Amino acid sequence: MKNSLVSAIVFFYLLIVSVRSDVLSDSCRKAAKGNPIIKFDFCVSFLKENPKAKSATGVADLVEVVIETAISNAKSIGSIISKILSNNSLGQYVRSCLEDCSELYTDAGSDLSRGEQAFEGKDYGMANTVVSAAMEAAVTCEDQFKEKKGVVSPLTKENKVFFQLTAISLAFINMVQKL
Repeated sequence: MKNSLVSAIVFFYLLIVSVRSDVLSDSCRKAAKGNPIIKFDFCVSFLKENPKAKSATGVADLVEVVIETAISNAKSIGSIISKILSNNSLGQYVRSCLEDCSELYTDAGSDLSRGEQAFEGKDYGMANTVVSAAMEAAVTCEDQFKEKKGVVSPLTKENKVFFQLTAISLAFINMVQKL
C-alpha cells in the first residue's frame, strides 16, 4: 500500500511537471508561429530558466513573468549603460547615443510597469500599446548608433534580448486576449 501511494505521488508530480513544460513549449510555439521575429528556442530556454514560469498553469501566468523579466532587463541595461558611460575615453557621439539609450530604457521600464498593470486589469489594448512602446527602446537605441558611419553599438546583444522579451510579451498578451 505504501509503495503504491509513493508511486501515485511520483506519477502526479511528473504529470504536473510535464503539463507545465507543455504550457511553456506550447505557448512559445504559438508565439513563434504567429510572429516570425520571435525565436522559439530563446523563448523556451528563457522560460525554463525562470522559477516563476515553471509554476505557470497558462499563458496568462507567463505574460506577467515575461513582463517582470523585461522590466528587470531594462534596469540591467541601464546599469550597463552607466558603466560604459564611466569610460572617459568615449567619443561624444557614442556618449550622446548612450545617454539617449539610458533615457529610452528608463521610459521602457515605466511603460512595462504600466503594461503589467493594464494586463492585470484586463485592459489588453492598453497593455499592448505600452509594451509596444517599450519595445521601441531597443530598436531606437540600436538604430541611432547606425546613423554615423563606423560607429558600432556596444548594446547590440542587450537590445536584441530586450526586443525578444517584449515581442514575447506582446504575443502572449494577444494569445490571452483571444481566449
